[in-house]
Amino acid sequence: MNRMEFSRKTKAAIIARAAGKCEACSAVLKPGEGEVDHILPCALGGEPTVANGRLICRVCHVEKTANDIRSIRKADRSRDKASGAIAPKQKIRSPGFPVSEKAARRQAKPPLPPRQLFAPAAIINQHTEGK
Repeated sequence: MNRMEFSRKTKAAIIARAAGKCEACSAVLKPGEGEVDHILPCALGGEPTVANGRLICRVCHVEKTANDIRSIRKADRSRDKASGAIAPKQKIRSPGFPVSEKAARRQAKPPLPPRQLFAPAAIINQHTEGK
């Protein structure tokens, strides 16, 4: 997704609203010292509007940008996991379901012996001769 920049008119409105102070830490800013920043980043659906913009100092901007990058990466990972682009790292560990009485009885019975797939030729001949 491309970054959407603020228009000159929008930037001017945000700067006028701030009245020369950082809107994050209330530090007094010199003219041209503040930076207009998106409150909700473009990558997470933020629009370049006056309501989504604020004037902040460089220190606050660096800190916020680091947090934004973490949020964006987390959203990317969640989207990739949900779409199946990334396989789960491990199986979900759980105690499982409790064994029902019916299943417990079934497990207690000895299994049946395996069936013969082929009968010896002598037995086949006895059955065919009797007809």
